[in-house]
Amino acid sequence: MSVAGKVAFVTGGAVGFGRAFAHALASEGAAVVLVDVDRAAAEATSVELRDHGWRALAVAADVADEDAVDSAVATAVDAFGGVDILINNAGLHLTAYNRPFSELPRAELRRLLEVNVIGVVNCTVACRPVMRARGGGVVINISSIAAYLASSPYGVSKLAVRGLTVAFAGELAADHIRVNAIAPGLMATENALADLPAEMVEDFVQNRQLVHRLGAMDDIVATMLFLCSDGAEFLTGETIKVSGGYPLGI
Repeated sequence: MSVAGKVAFVTGGAVGFGRAFAHALASEGAAVVLVDVDRAAAEATSVELRDHGWRALAVAADVADEDAVDSAVATAVDAFGGVDILINNAGLHLTAYNRPFSELPRAELRRLLEVNVIGVVNCTVACRPVMRARGGGVVINISSIAAYLASSPYGVSKLAVRGLTVAFAGELAADHIRVNAIAPGLMATENALADLPAEMVEDFVQNRQLVHRLGAMDDIVATMLFLCSDGAEFLTGETIKVSGGYPLGI
């Protein structure tokens, strides 16, 4: 189950899930490249990791910018010799993108799709030859349970991530690269709790989920570590819902 000695490229690595992923991977012996549009925040997280004696590097890049992604991957290769694990975590989210398509300005829609969808393509394509040169690798995309409803621009963008997971699993199989996704449910993150009414959160947890508690960061991190490990070597093209049993049957 070990990721020791691997190199992980984590997008959106400065805060939230990305920061948690970076801490977990580094603590298990992986070198971590934190890629984020916020250079200062990424550097702060990389300092946290290095203060533990772990290997970490911050790189400023917008995943929607193909050239910036290519440069970030080259930096990872120069620093640590390659990439074995890609975590496509960077994304735009929250209620700003849960409005109907007719209410979301086209410029905002384009930006959402550029980051959440094209960003996954840019990073996966850029990492492919580097992973192939090392004999294979693992790609993990972060989708959402919103992908199973697909009733908003955000949900559609995360449905596209599920589709990319299937498509890249087939395209990269010959290079011994496994591609899977995680679809988190309602999580007890600072941003989510600040963005949603408390009564809505309570209703969701008690009446829609089968496990009656908010999801925790550790729930997603544990799934990520499993999918990165050799214990998941027979899994590819899958999206794993980590959502307390919601939604069922889809």
